[in-house]
Amino acid sequence: MARTRAIDYDQKRLGILSQSARLFAQHGFTGTSITMIAEACGVSKALMYHYYNSKDDVLFDVLADHLKHLVAMVEAAAATESDGRPRLVAICTALLDAYRGADAEHQVQISSLKLLPRAQQDILKELERRLVTIFSEAIAASLPSAATQPDTLKPLTMSLFGMLNWHYLWFRDGKGMTREAYALMAANLILAGAEDAIRAAGVPAAASKTSTPAKPAIAKKKAEKAR
Repeated sequence: MARTRAIDYDQKRLGILSQSARLFAQHGFTGTSITMIAEACGVSKALMYHYYNSKDDVLFDVLADHLKHLVAMVEAAAATESDGRPRLVAICTALLDAYRGADAEHQVQISSLKLLPRAQQDILKELERRLVTIFSEAIAASLPSAATQPDTLKPLTMSLFGMLNWHYLWFRDGKGMTREAYALMAANLILAGAEDAIRAAGVPAAASKTSTPAKPAIAKKKAEKAR
């Protein structure tokens, strides 16, 4: 007979994930045991296995829950703005707000996703790609010149993620700049400086079909026909 699921099953599962994220961030994934997680949660090791069969499964759920939350928050913010620039500011603000209270999960995502089996990594990386796509589309809508240059659009997108993803190392709520102000600053650093940065990097402008010069042989034939 199948074991009946407790009424507070989901609440306890979330508690396990929260404690696991904290321990993974503090001790590393390999330095954390199921026993340590059980003790931090105040449950027996046997009860832990009622929720998770392996430590890999715990890590996967920590990261899957975290990334799904980020995607949902950013997608909702993107849907509120049709114009590129306000949309970029909105999704930057939403991402930083979604990171609130999730420093451990964010740190574990950066350090430990690569330790999971390939099949689980693929699922999580698809969620990461979805986030990148939302930001890339907003930058492209804000900067038409970048939209025509994939080799430029990706570095711009990942540079913005660099500013947002590593804020947890120095940012402290209630001290100095707010999350909303920093989101606005980060978005505008990309928008205001992108074209100068592209030129400084020596990236050639996208070729225009109307400005492509005729090949010498074709031009010669046209001149001979005109005589």
